[in-house]
Amino acid sequence: MDPVTRIVSVVTPVHDTALPFLPEAFASLRVQDLPDGWEWEWLVQVDGGKESEVSANIREDSRVKVGANRRGGPGVARTMAWGRSQGELVKVLDADDVLPAGALARDIEVMEAHPSVGWTVCRALDLMPDGSLRHYTLGDPDAGLLTRGETYAYWTTTHRPHVHPATLCIRGSVLAEAGGWMALPASEDTGLLVALDVMADGWFIGETGLHYRKHPGQTTAHIDHRGGTEWEARMGAIRKHVEALALRYRLT
Repeated sequence: MDPVTRIVSVVTPVHDTALPFLPEAFASLRVQDLPDGWEWEWLVQVDGGKESEVSANIREDSRVKVGANRRGGPGVARTMAWGRSQGELVKVLDADDVLPAGALARDIEVMEAHPSVGWTVCRALDLMPDGSLRHYTLGDPDAGLLTRGETYAYWTTTHRPHVHPATLCIRGSVLAEAGGWMALPASEDTGLLVALDVMADGWFIGETGLHYRKHPGQTTAHIDHRGGTEWEARMGAIRKHVEALALRYRLT
């Protein structure tokens, strides 16, 4: 790879139930048309498995870097993938999701045009089991600047983000300050989103940038995802982390 090429690092944790979807995620990456001077790398992290579980035709692409770790959950796997990355921008892509054409280019263009913006999110459509697309259930904000603290304020009253955390693209320097993803069994992407929001302004891209697959094996389908003692502990950990950051970044 040309040493002057700028890189966006796409990080993807994968476990056994999501492995069959990985080729479709790969196909969506291959059709991304990036601005001049940019290239993507794909950091696939097999959580609790082996690198060989990823098909050979994916591993043979020089832009793909497959790693594996003992079972740690999605937050650990994401952080492990990021630890191997080289890019100045870090893009989230779950193994069972799909990037529409132009998604990466739009992230890059916003970051280049707005140096003070630390992260982007975008419109998402739910990809249903029958192949149809439905709009993500929460209403989208207006396209453009997401002022620091806006997403955090919404989360404190609802414990849900008003933008989709699976669409995040982040400046690597800001992600490093945030400490990567929290070691939670779920909601680690929401925790990172809310943390980023108290650290830096964000940007909402109005065009669809993700097809978010809905299927029974996904983490968000688990019985403990939206209630109970595990949920309370996850929300408590996120709140404590973000409150500390809010004080540090003089948000409150």
